[in-house]
Amino acid sequence: MKKILLIAGLCIWSIFLYAQKDVTRFLGIPVDGSKPEMIQKLKNKGYVSSPHDKDILVGEFNGADVRLYVVTNNNKVYRIMVADVNTKSESDIKIRFNELCRQFQNNENYISLSDCTLSDKEDISYEMSVHAKRYQADYYQKPAVDSVAIAEEINPFLLSKYTEEQLSNPTEELQQGILKTSITYVLEKCSKKSVWFMINEFYGKYYIAMYYDNGYNKANGEEL
Repeated sequence: MKKILLIAGLCIWSIFLYAQKDVTRFLGIPVDGSKPEMIQKLKNKGYVSSPHDKDILVGEFNGADVRLYVVTNNNKVYRIMVADVNTKSESDIKIRFNELCRQFQNNENYISLSDCTLSDKEDISYEMSVHAKRYQADYYQKPAVDSVAIAEEINPFLLSKYTEEQLSNPTEELQQGILKTSITYVLEKCSKKSVWFMINEFYGKYYIAMYYDNGYNKANGEEL
């Protein structure tokens, strides 16, 4: 249990230290700043403006032809949307969706809370048209931290919350409380670095749309 508490403490402190500068990244680029700046950075990666709209970029991503959309809130970028150019049949989109799930689950840079892969028996067209079912998979980018810095700072942080005696000999009730608080805090902070994708339908065909979100820049009702 002490090992679990230490790991939880490390996660909390790492996120606390880096929350303001550690945001979601797309192709290594922070999803942040102004729209013109982001578009230029994406062009530096090889994407080009669509002939129909200079703010929409086209190119290749993860082996597929895609369109990139830069979305802002209060003139700050909070989302990069990556949409497939080519639509697929129901069986092919199921394969693509499951392959993406496996890629994210096997990527050590992401946290996965559940297995979102679809079974061969899933009737996507029926469920989407009749029950308006949403096929979505959610993942979270792990915090980018310096383990040495974390190790140097973790003890003072834990001691600001608990006494040395509590940390050395936590009761069972205290252990559960620390663990629950740690997990809740970690998940809340990780949710600011979400990457998710879903299946969309277009005239009987299907495509994947992926979203790289910077939760720190999203609207939270400030202007209501």
